[in-house]
Amino acid sequence: MEIDFAASRQSTIGMEWELALVDRHDGELVSAAPEVMRRVAEEHPELNADCPRVHQELLLNTVEIVTDVHETVGDAKADLARTMSAVRGITDHIGVELFSAGSHPFSQPRLQPVTDKERYAKLIDRTQWWGRQMVIYGVHVHVGLDRRDKAMPVLDALVNYFPHFQALSASSPYWGGEDTGYASQRALMFQQLPTAGLPFQFPDWKGFERYVDDMLTTGVIDVISEIRWDIRPVPRLGTIEMRVCDGLSTLEEVGAIGALTQCLVEEASRILDDGGMIPTMPPWHIQENKWRAARYGLDAIIILDAAGNEKLVTEHLSETLERLEPIARDLGCQRELRDIEGILRRGAGYQRQRRTAEAHGGNLRQVVLEEARLMREGHGA
Repeated sequence: MEIDFAASRQSTIGMEWELALVDRHDGELVSAAPEVMRRVAEEHPELNADCPRVHQELLLNTVEIVTDVHETVGDAKADLARTMSAVRGITDHIGVELFSAGSHPFSQPRLQPVTDKERYAKLIDRTQWWGRQMVIYGVHVHVGLDRRDKAMPVLDALVNYFPHFQALSASSPYWGGEDTGYASQRALMFQQLPTAGLPFQFPDWKGFERYVDDMLTTGVIDVISEIRWDIRPVPRLGTIEMRVCDGLSTLEEVGAIGALTQCLVEEASRILDDGGMIPTMPPWHIQENKWRAARYGLDAIIILDAAGNEKLVTEHLSETLERLEPIARDLGCQRELRDIEGILRRGAGYQRQRRTAEAHGGNLRQVVLEEARLMREGHGA
């Protein structure tokens, strides 16, 4: 089969941010998404115009805010901020706070109602226990590609940085009230769904087309969007989508991840335009890197190349940021890329959550409320 790839401007960006709805007093998840969506439609029709900015997700405790297509990360952040402000005006009125992390620390997954849509019902029916555990939240970044033939090698380039994104965003150490010992429980939970997890890598677009044809023929998927890889091409948008990251608590962190993604995609695109090749690693190295980053977060020692050279992820991130600085300048995202250093300095979400829990005698409700406060006020507060 042949899969068309939509026309897109190189390195344009769009972002998606999944938000949990929690009770403002005790931090428990609340199934308020239908009320939020109804009031968005009534009070902010502009958010559902050409590019709907607020979506309902699998669970009734979740909404997702998305941006239009932008040239710069700064413009995409401003887009998110406007939508967030509109949604918050509604949630404040109904006693709900906004929260984003890789998972909710203590709400019981099996008690969370699912959105009444056929595709979600089919997912739960097929995946059973695993599907009912998906109380997880993430940040997704789309970056435009000007040629379809760039999709697979750019995917390879982002896969090389999988542990960097995972470590920076890791924010799901708790599950059902228990410390899992992992920085990101979400990373290992989400991959239990069919077609989720690490992507298959192909030397060219035809290999991807054969894979999709096989998945459709054998009934594994009904539509191409059911390929839920951590990094995937999105043909209808003409983008590569980076889906590695756990939910992030602040707009600053979302922008930092967006800038790192945009710069790495642009770097890979320039290499390809100059006739170069993107280096790859054996799949067993890639799989190990994912596990190490999920387990150890910013303390992970990661595999850098096919030769098996290793380095602490934070050290390699510092080198990477220095290398990407000229590209960030060209793309107008220098400030946002430097915000990666803020994450390294303050610590990632999983570290922050554990510090809060320790300061409050293990009270995970305080973890949720503190992360919700941070989302509202930002790191500057």
